[in-house]
Amino acid sequence: MKVVICGAGKVGYGIAEQLAAEQHDVSVLDTSAELIKQIQDQLDVRGFVGHGAHPDVLRDAGCDTADMIIAVTLHDEINMIACQIAHQLFQTPTKIARVRAQSYLSESVKHLYSKEGIPIDVVISPEIEVGEMILRRLSLPGAMETIRFADDEVVLVGIHCDENCPVLNTPLRQLTELFPDLSAVVVGVLREGVMLVPRSADTLREGDLAYICAKRGQVKRTLGIFGHEEPEARRILIAGGGNIGLYVARRLEQQGSRSNVVIVEQKRDRAMKIAEELTGTVVLNGNALDQGILREADVSDTDIMVALTNDDEVNILSSVMAKQLGCQRNLTLLNNASYPGFARSLGIDSFVNPRQVTVSKVLQQLRRGRIRQVHTLQNGMAEIFEAEILETSPLLGRTLREVEIADGVRVGAIYRRGEAITPKGDDVFQLNDRVVVFALAKDVQQIGRLFRVSLEFF
Repeated sequence: MKVVICGAGKVGYGIAEQLAAEQHDVSVLDTSAELIKQIQDQLDVRGFVGHGAHPDVLRDAGCDTADMIIAVTLHDEINMIACQIAHQLFQTPTKIARVRAQSYLSESVKHLYSKEGIPIDVVISPEIEVGEMILRRLSLPGAMETIRFADDEVVLVGIHCDENCPVLNTPLRQLTELFPDLSAVVVGVLREGVMLVPRSADTLREGDLAYICAKRGQVKRTLGIFGHEEPEARRILIAGGGNIGLYVARRLEQQGSRSNVVIVEQKRDRAMKIAEELTGTVVLNGNALDQGILREADVSDTDIMVALTNDDEVNILSSVMAKQLGCQRNLTLLNNASYPGFARSLGIDSFVNPRQVTVSKVLQQLRRGRIRQVHTLQNGMAEIFEAEILETSPLLGRTLREVEIADGVRVGAIYRRGEAITPKGDDVFQLNDRVVVFALAKDVQQIGRLFRVSLEFF
């Protein structure tokens, strides 16, 4: 597939990195010659220096023959205009734009995004996506990551196996014997920086990050079995009153949360603005790295610090400082792709990577067949899919045991007529089943073949 990416910042770089690794034909353009040189030096992509909304620059970058344009510059308006030009001048089939301003995302203006208005096929709002992810983490304390599938009936949770994990060094097949009614499957393990798919004879070790597919009603029990029975937070401290911090606080108020929420925002004007908008949240004007401000926010009695500033270093340091002052847990926003790999050693309990959220949205548009969702994990080491079985799928009518699946692929759940099923070897795949599948990066291509849609189907 031929793809043009407008914007070579962190998000644009992350998308280009993933697509180039999958052998797509990628062109990246940006007004910064330095960023373009950097991306060309490090990735197998073509780079162009120029404005993303200028027709001649888009043509030079190959938009006239591209299958997709992905506009992720820092400016919403440039992203929108780039998609408009790609549609009207070059008839680019698929157009994706990052849109951050909330005024462009309200229900009253969503009808604008159409062929007759602003022709954007997929609008990505990282702030909303990240905000919702944070809310899910707050509802499931102890989970490093949470992703929902199959109408929210299946949840992928990432669980850190520390020294208190009761099931360390226990073969996975014994877990089934110990907990026969537990609807959960260990689909992947991150161990010492390497992602792997475990087999039934394998065991979990201290320091592992286990990825587990579980029925929605079994998630908290699964967390408890793996040694994480942390209570839901009742006192929440948010560092940073930007778009994400405001969104999280507003949604907590809208949900009628019983939690006491405090926001620390450094800019006085911004602090005053969000204080006027929020009714049940305390807003403090100050620096999240100021111990005096943290004490004023009663950090010692806080259940969780959620660090959401635009500065990774501030997020890390304020999270660590909060724990030293008595805060129980932290959840940290990390944009830098190199930080998540050693976040735990820095004192970070859980983190959210906005770039990973955006890349996942783009990948969902690239996958062939009936892929309903796709999420990238650990900077592209693995992906987790929800895909539908159609009449042309090689899985149809076969049992899980009969299907030749690569060693790096594991089926985590089957969703059939409103019910989540924990897969067993003799389960037969049926038409319209929705299957949640984990795949290592090297085996992702097999997913497209298993759920392919042939031309005869249309």
